[in-house]
Amino acid sequence: MHADQKCLKPRDIGYLRQVSFIYALGCVMLLKPLVFDRYVAPARLRPQLWRLVLGLVLLFVIYILWMGAMAGVIGLALGASRLEEALGAIGTGSTPASLILLLLTFVGMALGAFAAARWVHKRPVATLFGPRDIVLRDFAVGFGIFALVALPGIIWFLATLDLTRGVAWNVWLMFLPLALVGLLIQTGAEELVFRGYMQQQLAARFASRWVWMVLPSVIFGLVHYAPEEMGGSVWMIVFLTGAFGLLMADLTARSGSIGMAWGLHFANNLFAILLFTTGEALDGLALYRLPFSASDTETILPLLGLDLLGMLLVWAICRRALRGR
Repeated sequence: MHADQKCLKPRDIGYLRQVSFIYALGCVMLLKPLVFDRYVAPARLRPQLWRLVLGLVLLFVIYILWMGAMAGVIGLALGASRLEEALGAIGTGSTPASLILLLLTFVGMALGAFAAARWVHKRPVATLFGPRDIVLRDFAVGFGIFALVALPGIIWFLATLDLTRGVAWNVWLMFLPLALVGLLIQTGAEELVFRGYMQQQLAARFASRWVWMVLPSVIFGLVHYAPEEMGGSVWMIVFLTGAFGLLMADLTARSGSIGMAWGLHFANNLFAILLFTTGEALDGLALYRLPFSASDTETILPLLGLDLLGMLLVWAICRRALRGR
């Protein structure tokens, strides 16, 4: 050891600890933008994992109870003899009325997220959304960007595919206001659960994006698993749905609210439910049916690739719109 080398003194160790803390904090800030830190802050008051598990159980129970209550009301209105048939139609959204009712089942999911935040984590329901002005502004921006990117695809579908007509224009227009409200509820409920409640609570507990961004996106993809409707394409569609959730999670982190993800999700589902469907499900209010099914893997694979590229383009434009905040 050289003569001029000295052992570290306690105050030197304290200084090194402070520097290490500042460096670690800086790394975390690089991972999580300041706006996302503000968005997650209310969840940090009660970040325990047991609360998250309890909250998710409560959310699921309320969701099921809401659907049970809806079934009870429908049974009283139509009679027990027609209830099974009505529930089957609602499950697939095969008629205008059944599609609206299916979308309204997501009220229970939203109420479950509200109850979990308020009763389990003792925080205001509004904290799931983010600042109101940001939510409204980013919803409009996300919807507008998706619409502009999707417009060439709509024109291409109309010009090149052998489409068949779905519902008549007068029926579509008559149900359109209710359908838009239903889509707002359905997409908003999913954003509240996956990009709101789950992403916030996991980010409050873990620093790694693999936990708070990827895990909810994987679950988001898996809950859309429907082999009866999607056939051999099911895992490709689940992957695409999970990828969509991952991009929405990133935009939520960058914007500090669910507004942009909600706007994009709403626009995407409007395109896929009210304009063009493959006919297996959720086609009760579609203007056009595509000349192939979701289970037609050979035909749908290139379209899923184009869909992924379109999603990445929308995400990149939204990312650019958020730059500088």
